[in-house]
Amino acid sequence: MRTNRVTEGRVIRAKASRTGAACFAALVGLGASGAQAADLAARPAPAAAIDWSGPYLGLQGSAGASFGNYDFGPTTIGARRVPRVATGDATGSRDLGADATTAVGGAFAGWNWQTGAFVYGVEADLVGTNLKRGVRSDAPGFGYEGIDPPFALIREKTGLFGALRGRLGYAFGNNLIYASAGLTAAGGRVLATYPDLDGGPTATASRDVSSLGFTLGAGVQFAVHPHLSLGIDYRYSDLGETRRFDLGTVPGPNGGPVTTRAAFVSNKMMARLTWHPQALVLQPDEDEGPKDSRFSLHGQTTFVNQAVGGFRAPYRGPQSLVPDQAQATTTATLFLGLKLWEGTELYYNPEFSQGFGLSRTLGVAGFVNGEAQKAGAPFPKLRSNRYFVRQTFGLGGETEAVPDGPNSIAGTRDVERITVIAGKFALGDFFDGNLYAHDPRVDFMNWGLWASAAWDFPANLPGFTQGLMVEYNRAAFAVRAAYTQVPKEPSSDVLDPRVFERAGTNIEVEGRYTLPALDQPGRLRLGLFSNVGNTADFRQVVALTQGGAFADINEAVIATRAPRRKSGVYVNLEQALTADLGLFARASANDGRNESLSFTDVDGSISGGLSLKGSAWGRPQDTVGFGASTNTISRTHRAYFANGGLGLLIGDGRLNYSPERAVEVYYAMNLTKGVTVSLDYQHVENPAYNRDRGPADFFGTRLHTDF
Repeated sequence: MRTNRVTEGRVIRAKASRTGAACFAALVGLGASGAQAADLAARPAPAAAIDWSGPYLGLQGSAGASFGNYDFGPTTIGARRVPRVATGDATGSRDLGADATTAVGGAFAGWNWQTGAFVYGVEADLVGTNLKRGVRSDAPGFGYEGIDPPFALIREKTGLFGALRGRLGYAFGNNLIYASAGLTAAGGRVLATYPDLDGGPTATASRDVSSLGFTLGAGVQFAVHPHLSLGIDYRYSDLGETRRFDLGTVPGPNGGPVTTRAAFVSNKMMARLTWHPQALVLQPDEDEGPKDSRFSLHGQTTFVNQAVGGFRAPYRGPQSLVPDQAQATTTATLFLGLKLWEGTELYYNPEFSQGFGLSRTLGVAGFVNGEAQKAGAPFPKLRSNRYFVRQTFGLGGETEAVPDGPNSIAGTRDVERITVIAGKFALGDFFDGNLYAHDPRVDFMNWGLWASAAWDFPANLPGFTQGLMVEYNRAAFAVRAAYTQVPKEPSSDVLDPRVFERAGTNIEVEGRYTLPALDQPGRLRLGLFSNVGNTADFRQVVALTQGGAFADINEAVIATRAPRRKSGVYVNLEQALTADLGLFARASANDGRNESLSFTDVDGSISGGLSLKGSAWGRPQDTVGFGASTNTISRTHRAYFANGGLGLLIGDGRLNYSPERAVEVYYAMNLTKGVTVSLDYQHVENPAYNRDRGPADFFGTRLHTDF
């Protein structure tokens, strides 16, 4: 969901790492003879790593991944003293730039030195931004609260940022993880607008300001060519507070000279392309050491930049998609695994996430970024997304190899087995899987394509829940069921502890087969779900509002929420057509009577598409995907939105209903064994089921790495 958006609200299933232990256990070549070599081979060799020493320079930037927080005051207006007012970041209620494109871009240069696996160096950079934040006239204490609509009272714009940083990092394989600290300086302009409350002329004033402060950061870097590397860099900058300065005069008898101070902090996430004049010696992808049968350590990072252009939008509600904007999301996950004893494994997945989906992950029922979540933040936010115990009971007979990967420890297991998982996890880790459309970090990003959109799986805002999952597996089929906590109310980050009164039940049957005509494998999954949560009934709240019991339908929702059941079904097909071409299809539906709890505002969904590997053009690790989806809602759900209701993701204040349709095309280019760059395009008709809005076109880039 991230809320999934869900996902991880998005809720996604971890895929096997493509670099795996190569980053940590690649063997170092030894020029030893006979007995010495045999003796050394008996114990693990240190991990091989690139030598990052030498100069480098490059470009960095993003659209929508830079967030600022301004603080004005205390401010004096004539004889009046106004308390300090913070404008908030990109989610603040007084933020004038929540819908603006917060772009940042520039150049950098530096020098690295390396001792063993440790890398240290110095770097300078210069970036330009267009951050615009301000205090609105309805901010308390300024005396303009009654003016409608509110206007920009005090605004600040950033210009250039410069920084000089020291870096300290650790190299493994073709990768580098580093932390940084140093000095930063920035220039900007503060502007003010003062209308005369007595009807006189409006006064304006501006003031250039500059600040010096400190910066802290961290990043990852991945070599993809002897002279090129890609990376993701996070930067926190604190520029302190300026000296008091004048900002003109408020006209009228209640006005007077204005003085204030301005403080500023920012959070930036940037993609980086680095050129290394001295060629890097890349470590071969195939150099992997032996997998440890007791431990598993893997990680991933995903950076998504996404933008939407202009589209028809004659009116706007509190949860509408906004035209002409860009946003970005970043996640970084560590997958830790420990085998306690044979058959028993313990896993823990801490994850950093940062950024927002477009319009703060609102405005489209089948949202367009599977990495976006309602729990987004302008700064990296750490959560313990998974911690669970897996107990496997082998039932004898044929065995199969278990690969080393995220949340998977190398070994063997019985094909026929019973698996019990208890703890915190994402239901999408085990249910509704699909080889071609299930992981928005590498394949389709639209919520209506990577999941069964009408499946309202229980989850907190990032897409995780707590409970129990049991699976019985055989070669030809598997049956799995889960009983988990639900949120205390729709879109709540708090899970309800009353599991015997309010909980979610999910059951899935998976059949595996080979089509004789194609001689290619396929899987068909049938899922049933039934959740009991604290929700409102659409028919009831519409009747109460239309009958005059409530002036606002959303007040009726809050007043009438009670334990209610939502049930539904999904069917999920994956079918290989050739060794390189695969087909997927999903259909899902729920009863549509009550509010959804966790995922999105969809009561019925049909989706499908194709996934093609690039063998035909000499790039077998690349993937092209094409998919389409149609989402619908029930009649009572339509009446709810038409009367001004707000859902999990959508709410334009009114509704001219039509099904929401989406098409997505992506190309995922595999640069190295662990680095994939994707280009993504989506076209959405009738966003939020509203014929009055759109169509909207979305363009995205995605950098994903496994290590």
